[in-house]
Amino acid sequence: MRKFGIAILSIILTISIAGAQTKAPDTAKAAKVVVKADSVVAPRGPVKTLDKIAGVVGSGIILQSDIELQYANYLASGYAPNPGIKCNILQSLMTQKLLAQQAVIDSISVKDDEVDNEVDRRMRGMIARAGGQDKLEQFLGRSTIQYKDDIRPDIKENMVAQKMRSHITEKINITPLEVEKFFKGIPVDSLPTYNKEVEVGDIAFAPQLNKEEKEFYRQKAEELLARVKKGEDFGTLARLYSQDTGSAPDGGDLGFADRTTFVKEFASWAFRLKAGEISPVFETDFGFHFLQVIERRGEQVHVRHILITPAVTQASLDRAKAKADSIYTLMVKNKSIDFSTAATFYSDDKETKYNGGMMLNAENVDVRSTYIPTDKLDPQVALTVDTMKIGNISKPQLFTDQYGKKTYKILYLKSSTDAHKANLKQDFPKIKDLALNNKINKTVSAWFEKRRKETYIKIDPEYQSCAQLKGWGNDPLSAQTKP
Repeated sequence: MRKFGIAILSIILTISIAGAQTKAPDTAKAAKVVVKADSVVAPRGPVKTLDKIAGVVGSGIILQSDIELQYANYLASGYAPNPGIKCNILQSLMTQKLLAQQAVIDSISVKDDEVDNEVDRRMRGMIARAGGQDKLEQFLGRSTIQYKDDIRPDIKENMVAQKMRSHITEKINITPLEVEKFFKGIPVDSLPTYNKEVEVGDIAFAPQLNKEEKEFYRQKAEELLARVKKGEDFGTLARLYSQDTGSAPDGGDLGFADRTTFVKEFASWAFRLKAGEISPVFETDFGFHFLQVIERRGEQVHVRHILITPAVTQASLDRAKAKADSIYTLMVKNKSIDFSTAATFYSDDKETKYNGGMMLNAENVDVRSTYIPTDKLDPQVALTVDTMKIGNISKPQLFTDQYGKKTYKILYLKSSTDAHKANLKQDFPKIKDLALNNKINKTVSAWFEKRRKETYIKIDPEYQSCAQLKGWGNDPLSAQTKP
């Protein structure tokens, strides 16, 4: 949460450590493995936990084994041992219970398809990081199907709790007067310092293969499709040849997803076919695919695919550079063509071309801020704009992103702001964001304060000394017990 927010808001998202509320499958068997929601680590040996009820929230109970497993996840994430973190874990679990129980009263729920999709997403990430399903199952000491069944109830409760929290805050907004009042209430020595920020635009020219250059890769996909149709295992071929690094280790399996998850061409085939059917080879921006539908559930479809990605050729790079040079020359000679118009017409960057070519701050996308701290820019971009004057465009340069994709770009420096202490004139959008979060924090804190008083809550004596849990327990016997 923001620096000026109240800590209660961050409980659910930050202290759940692994992101998923994982439980031991059987408390009598103890935990065989430490598992994060989106990662996998090697077994740490049996964890012997003398189980007991650590907390009660209404009709929900929290076991000591729940806390111990999340603490093991905390250690596996690389943090130093700190038994005190168990207080935070219990607070997180109790917060989740309180929200989820109120959600039932308010008729707030999540669809089974949404839960299945989230479980599948997490499992795909775990399988990829483990190096395959077999290795993951060795880590877990059980099948992935069993593990999915074990974690599903906790993931569902977590999703319901987050939806309930959103319901509490959905109508909150803030006025300019409130923003000003909030800012004036910040002590001068506590005002944040903002790093140097710039507004940068780009016009990107991606290398495009011609029909002849693409044909080799199309034929490679066609050959794999023919092998599948002759009886070879789809999953094995996907592991060996698919260039989708996210799904290849899982045999090309993408799990359940809706139409919005896929690009148009992929979605068209995924929702056109029946279970078991295989598509012909088709092309998307990612390359050449063919897919097989495994199962359909309403507006969700479970598919697997094989992707062959064409490699960029020097000829295609040369064509991209020639186009970039010609557009740069046109913009320099014809001052009536502004950067925004040129980006809309010529840029291959779909993330910026419909925003006048301007890049958005990836850490503040919700408010669509174009002000980007220079330390958050792509290093290549930062190095270029550092030598530019405001209002100028750069000559086309070849950029390589973190995935190795090469693109020629023309950059535009719209504005530059030096590092400074926060002020309303320069930083109103940021201060507004802080003020809104502060208002949301107070609203949620007030909600919790009221619900805690109305809900039966009992905390085991071991945790009654936790500062984070002060004011939570309201059981008469619990209140009289000294830690």
